[in-house]
Amino acid sequence: MKNSFKKIVWILFMAFILLGIPRLAGLFADQFNYAGIDPDGAFAWISIHHIVQALFFLVVMLMLAKLKNFKFGFTLGDKKVGLYFVRLFAIIFSIYMIVSLIIVYFTETFNTFPYPLTIRNILGQLGFQLFLSGPSEELIFRAFAITMLSLYIKGRFFNGKLSNANIIAAIIFALAHIRFGFFPFTMSYDPFQLVYAGGLGLVYGICYERSKSMIYPMIMHSMSNVIAVGVSIIAGFIL
Repeated sequence: MKNSFKKIVWILFMAFILLGIPRLAGLFADQFNYAGIDPDGAFAWISIHHIVQALFFLVVMLMLAKLKNFKFGFTLGDKKVGLYFVRLFAIIFSIYMIVSLIIVYFTETFNTFPYPLTIRNILGQLGFQLFLSGPSEELIFRAFAITMLSLYIKGRFFNGKLSNANIIAAIIFALAHIRFGFFPFTMSYDPFQLVYAGGLGLVYGICYERSKSMIYPMIMHSMSNVIAVGVSIIAGFIL
């Protein structure tokens, strides 16, 4: 009972950190006016947000790596395994996006962008997805989260393919996509996005654990976002 209580407390504490720091990074990003460089709010705020949250966790991870010798996967790890995951993921995700685009086309369910598709907005958004989305989020929700959760959360599912730490990290990653407001309190989310984020989180986590590197999940994450946003931009001009 005592051991179970300790695990629950640790999970809640990690969830508080993993969900709380990005919220604080958002408050920091709120302090700046981006009208001069990003009048449509397409990329500047979220870029600052991801840089700030990544810097916080990076500092903590470097301190833990030095003081406690924690391994967060800063190296290339098993390159053969990592590159295998990247190639396989690129093929499967590309097929998924093609099928999704066909479905959207015939069902006429395409969601337009919340900002005009100008050159500045397109380049800014794609730049964010390529250079910041994957590195920032994988640093936090895979390298940091799985490593720290693994300290107390042991065990695996599906013949050892999924660790409990990876599953919990993926759930927290999905919860990070819920939008909150506090004055007054509001909460909004897209059920599909939560499932989508959680599923991809599991895949990124498996790659992280098997390759022993955060590099390959970062590549996969940025790749998926760039492909998804890029296809959506093209669809925005066609549909």
